[in-house]
Amino acid sequence: MRHEDLINKCVEHKHALLFAAGIATAIVGKKVLESKTVKDAATKGMADVMAIRRDAEECFEDMKQNAEDIVVDANAETKKEIYVESKE
Repeated sequence: MRHEDLINKCVEHKHALLFAAGIATAIVGKKVLESKTVKDAATKGMADVMAIRRDAEECFEDMKQNAEDIVVDANAETKKEIYVESKE
């Protein structure tokens, strides 16, 4: 059988080949997803994401506390200025 004949035969049955390729992909994909390596990588990735989230929450909390301190200081300064102006 020549190379061209093989290609023509494959083109004639391309839907069957695509179906078989889909089944093969599903089987291989299932095996890959069930592997210990993938599970370990997913677990490590999730742990990293959770650590980043925790760090971001801590950073946000620090920023929030700093902003509250700035507001308190600004209010105290404003009250001080009002008090000084009202005395004069």
